[in-house]
Amino acid sequence: MEASGSLTVNNKMRTGVGSVGAGSPQPGKGREYNRNQRKDSEGCSESPDLEFVYADADKWAAELSELYSYTEGPEFQLNRKCFEDDLRLHVPDKKWTELDVSQQRAHTMRLLDGLEVTAREKRLKVARAILYVAQGTFGECTSESEVQTWQRHNIFLLLEAGAFNALVELLNMEVENSAACSNAVRKPAISLADSTDLRVLLNIMYLMVDTLREEGEADSEDWKTMRQTFRAELGSPVYNSEPFAVLLFGMVTKFCSGHAPHFPMKKVLLLLWKTVLCTLGGFEDLLKMKAEKREILGLPPLPEDSIKVIRNMRAASPPASASDLIEQQQRRGRREHKALIKQDNLDAFNERDPYKTDDSRDEEEENDEDNSLEGEPFSIEREEVMPPSITQPPADRLTFPKGLPWAPKVREKDIEIFLESSRSKFIGYTLGSDTDTVVGLPRPIHESIRTLKLHKYTSIAEVQIRLEEEFIRCPLSGGEEEVEQVAAEILYQGLLPSLPQYMVSTLCLYQ
Repeated sequence: MEASGSLTVNNKMRTGVGSVGAGSPQPGKGREYNRNQRKDSEGCSESPDLEFVYADADKWAAELSELYSYTEGPEFQLNRKCFEDDLRLHVPDKKWTELDVSQQRAHTMRLLDGLEVTAREKRLKVARAILYVAQGTFGECTSESEVQTWQRHNIFLLLEAGAFNALVELLNMEVENSAACSNAVRKPAISLADSTDLRVLLNIMYLMVDTLREEGEADSEDWKTMRQTFRAELGSPVYNSEPFAVLLFGMVTKFCSGHAPHFPMKKVLLLLWKTVLCTLGGFEDLLKMKAEKREILGLPPLPEDSIKVIRNMRAASPPASASDLIEQQQRRGRREHKALIKQDNLDAFNERDPYKTDDSRDEEEENDEDNSLEGEPFSIEREEVMPPSITQPPADRLTFPKGLPWAPKVREKDIEIFLESSRSKFIGYTLGSDTDTVVGLPRPIHESIRTLKLHKYTSIAEVQIRLEEEFIRCPLSGGEEEVEQVAAEILYQGLLPSLPQYMVSTLCLYQ
């Protein structure tokens, strides 16, 4: 690539894309790590010990560098030559950036018409020219920001002309090309030329999905509408009656089964990851949807944003070897053994508090606590233990305990299990799912229940499970079950018939 007005794939492959795992569809994926940790006297980091951004994706330049490999470097100039030769035939003596929008739109339509020719070589040249357009026509730009601006402009032109649907049809045709698959299976070694057509198509589609995934600050209203429509179609079963992500999962399964060893899996996984991220949304979208859903179900708001908490956590690494892990466990066991305190027999619990020590200061403090509790009204048969009424918002009253970076969450089932075990130990009978009756239990158990109820958390999944169980129990009186057809539900329905194969194939790529 030329120094002036070139894409250069900024600091080529700085994130390391030589393995399949580097292109895995996961949030906050690999960044450049700086393991020079600076710690103070207490072992706490003065600054982030890893240069790691826990986000949906990395910056534009880093993501672009991860898409291409070193061997694809010469193809950038080849893509540029294919485009400029085609443009010179129809619009001589003019560059792409000098054309008005109507001329650019007309030339884009001519390029898409060229994808329908039967000759493979001609179709590949047109695809390379379209790839150069999607790359931002870097040969006519002088800065990275200018390349980004033209790339977004060109991709919206391609989207408006229906380029993505045409590319999906070509991709589906290449996936179903049995002759290419048979030739690749018979070859002793797969070369870069075996996946040329697929790589060009996947590169264009990746650039389109990644660019349209986020809304730009300078986007017009028409662009915003086109982007929302694209996201909805990408997650809808409009491509062979299934979402586009299902087609990519099928490519992963076919590759892992050995029937298509020429598939460029890194690019497939990168496109799959960005497709799922575009259709289902990122961290911010997830938090917003959870808050809206909890409000609809009548649940209290979320106490915190777990992603923000994780971003502020100090990085931790596992032990270097199994022997180190065993040594840590033994050292921890010796400390716990020294900390054990002999307790009185709980069966002899009567007037004497088994939690009382021999320290006179502890006796005085305990007497003060007993005197303060004498005035509390306790029912003879039933004793209600409820958390104190607090008027502050949940986010203000929930403070982080020492040693935990997040607020603790307790399920209703955890409270029931704790009460059942306490009743069996101290009283000898159980009351099922009753979490209010605590008669006969010692005072420390009362405080434990108050603390548990203070941090009680009901997840959306628990409510959905109860509704599902109720519907199964009473299918006739419960009426027809309504399943909201959101993007996640549509994707799940498309993946469900072959979900085990998709899981096994995806896991095999990480081995």
